[in-house]
Amino acid sequence: MRIALIVGIDYYKHGGSLFGCVNDAHSVKAALERHDGGSINFDCKLLTGTNDNDSVNRNQLKDSIEELFKQDADVALFYFAGHGHIEPSGGYILASDAERGDGGVCLSDILNYANSSPAKNRLIILDSCHSGIAGNRPSEDAANLSEGLTVLTASTKDQYASEINGRGVFTTLLIDALNGSAANLMGDVTPGSIYAHIDQSLGAWEQRPVFKTNVKQFISLRKVSPPISTNDLRRILEFFPTAGYEYNLDPTYEPETKGRDKGMPEPIKEHTQIFSILQQYNRLNLLVPVGAEHMWNAAMESKSCKLTALGEHYRRLVEKNRI
Repeated sequence: MRIALIVGIDYYKHGGSLFGCVNDAHSVKAALERHDGGSINFDCKLLTGTNDNDSVNRNQLKDSIEELFKQDADVALFYFAGHGHIEPSGGYILASDAERGDGGVCLSDILNYANSSPAKNRLIILDSCHSGIAGNRPSEDAANLSEGLTVLTASTKDQYASEINGRGVFTTLLIDALNGSAANLMGDVTPGSIYAHIDQSLGAWEQRPVFKTNVKQFISLRKVSPPISTNDLRRILEFFPTAGYEYNLDPTYEPETKGRDKGMPEPIKEHTQIFSILQQYNRLNLLVPVGAEHMWNAAMESKSCKLTALGEHYRRLVEKNRI
């Protein structure tokens, strides 16, 4: 069982309203509910605050978070987009009825719920100002996370979380990552790959995402269509049986008949099928031609190709039966 509580609050009765949090929450829900192929992923509960008649009060927010982390789930995920506040004693996320900053739900309480949760894996994703303090003990810099808990936040404890064109900068990148920008070659999107995608997308002078985790291995949050079939990827060990091996090519691997010098051998179907897979490896940065600019040249000039560092990584994974 994989469950998610998704909260987006634009409306604040006693403070400035926001404009993209509800849209962000709907986008996160849409991304998490199903895998890329349409199969069910997370069972999502959505709370949104849009106006006085459709708001999220503090008790409702706190009770819902507590209930989420009481579940004996495989994955329990909490996402929040809205106002955040920080004080010397710690950080807070604010519900629609907050009259002052410390009137929200304390981040240390959320961490306590998550730390004591029976869920095997817990994720807290916060798109709010000063959210980077989540996971810190009061007045300390060290994170206090139990095994299986991951925290991903839009900004450090001293920064604001930005909105552009009615969308949160952080959540826009999060959605891109979930939709495949952060997927590996098996089509898995993990918390670590999401952070790497967001971190790479934001400059040193922009808000900086914060990633804290205590896990033995990353789980897949969403499956997307992989850029290469698993069967073709597994053949990497067939073509490159040892580290540093070079696969020799010749004109029989190139299916095109144009550009051939007189006397060159004709394409061989079995070879052209292999060459098609090798070209996929090349496009995915798993492989490079040796002594030639392109794979076509390597074949027509009877040269070779070899794995990149990334290719060697996947060769080892296949060798260890990890793919």
